[in-house]
Amino acid sequence: MDPARPFCEAVAMAGKHIVAVGTNAEIRALSGPKSRVLEVEHATVLPGFNDAHVHFLAGGFALSNVDLRNTASPAQLVQRLGEYARTFPSGRWVQGGDWDHENWGAGAGAAHGVAHASSRLPTRWLIDPVTPAHPALITRLDGHMALANSLALRLAGITRDTPDPPGGLIVRDRKTGEPTGILKDSAQNLVERVIPAKSIEEKRAAARAATRHAAACGVTSLTDVSTDDDLELYEEMLGRNELLTRIYAARSVVSGQKLLEAGARAGLGSDMLRIGILKGFSDGSLGSSTALFFEPYADDPNNRGLLFDQMFPEGIMRQRVEAADRAGLQVMIHAIGDEANLRILDLYAEVAAANGARDRRFRIEHAQHLRPQEIPRFAQQKVIASMQPYHAADDGRWCEKRVGKERSRTAYAFRSLLDSGAVLAFGSDWTVAPLNPLLGIKAAVTRQTLDGRHPNGWIPEQKISLDEAIRAYTVGSAYAEFTEGVKGALAPGKLADVVVLDRDIHKSEPSTIDQARVILTILDGRIVFQ
Repeated sequence: MDPARPFCEAVAMAGKHIVAVGTNAEIRALSGPKSRVLEVEHATVLPGFNDAHVHFLAGGFALSNVDLRNTASPAQLVQRLGEYARTFPSGRWVQGGDWDHENWGAGAGAAHGVAHASSRLPTRWLIDPVTPAHPALITRLDGHMALANSLALRLAGITRDTPDPPGGLIVRDRKTGEPTGILKDSAQNLVERVIPAKSIEEKRAAARAATRHAAACGVTSLTDVSTDDDLELYEEMLGRNELLTRIYAARSVVSGQKLLEAGARAGLGSDMLRIGILKGFSDGSLGSSTALFFEPYADDPNNRGLLFDQMFPEGIMRQRVEAADRAGLQVMIHAIGDEANLRILDLYAEVAAANGARDRRFRIEHAQHLRPQEIPRFAQQKVIASMQPYHAADDGRWCEKRVGKERSRTAYAFRSLLDSGAVLAFGSDWTVAPLNPLLGIKAAVTRQTLDGRHPNGWIPEQKISLDEAIRAYTVGSAYAEFTEGVKGALAPGKLADVVVLDRDIHKSEPSTIDQARVILTILDGRIVFQ
């Protein structure tokens, strides 16, 4: 990823930095009796991957939560959930899951009392028999929809008379008006507020699991987009030499006043742990039918999605962003639907005009569905498109059912954004998608969907090259956090963050990129995974 020397044979590291990159002969000449020489034969040596969008602690918890991601039917979900619940004492909450109703056959949920457009959504009546003594809130993999069982609804005081909160939806049975257990976006908060907080010991175990998993995936840096209460934990791990991942820690834009009062600026901290970025939401997700579009959903004509509760009252997000930007903080806002993306582009333009020119690096997280006329604005406004290419492989199975073929043409518009001059920063959105960067790189290069129905690529005109995808996962993500001067490339003076793959992926068939395995991860010049 160094434009001055795109390919080479060997790299030398001393201390925490790369000191030379070149031919085998050039680098061997630098070794001495105390040097450690690693021969990796025909492997690929790359800069450590930098994941621009991770829910880090949630990912750590997910490694031990019930896994419902690949359930192929409601019956399989029930079986797996019941087996998991039986391993815990009565009264303990069951959470997580990452289920995906798009994996189930059409009409799979109709037998369970749901008679509307999303008839495959599970209900509380489906899972109540296997969780009679365990309150349960199991989330859809995108985090914008969850299923609560009857016990959880009772503990939260949710009844047929409970109104929908701003920016949220309590899905109700069409015949009886009773809550089905499905809660969308801010409606999830009604149950989450009665769930006991995780103990510091539980958080510590989850964080350790997360950082070890990141090292095994070759991820040496990441932006944790949900760090409000976890910074002290990361600082403690750093002090104990347990942190194997560089973290750029984002706080919620709603609680950003704490950073303003502390006088923080973007990138404040060390090479290992930095703060100074605020995360906001403008809408929901495509899978939950809460992403905000100009036109209704093709499969739900009465629905255009939801404006997130952080956007209420009108103008509050503009006030928050303007205050943060004026103080020198960086801002990233989630936007998935085309109307949500336009709203945030307009908001960023207004704030930039109000506060004056500077290198602010506003980010739009996901930037999934764009109208053609909005694509050039990312480069024009210098807004970073922080995207997760694995979502294209996942959503591409059913996206056209949701929004039709025409709107899908500019879904995950990697090629169009790059050609317009925009900066792409790639990530995973773990736990929404797997953390493994090679899965995302393959998705960006091939546009193949998970169901195998698009061997030549879904919307193939939006494919990008292998090096462009790697660049978005290294240089682009470093740029998105103001650190391209110290990491993102194998070049003299850069931090010694290196990942070694077991094969030369430049010589592999693109469809097999994800079969490569990480065999070595180096952070700060020390091996953290082998």
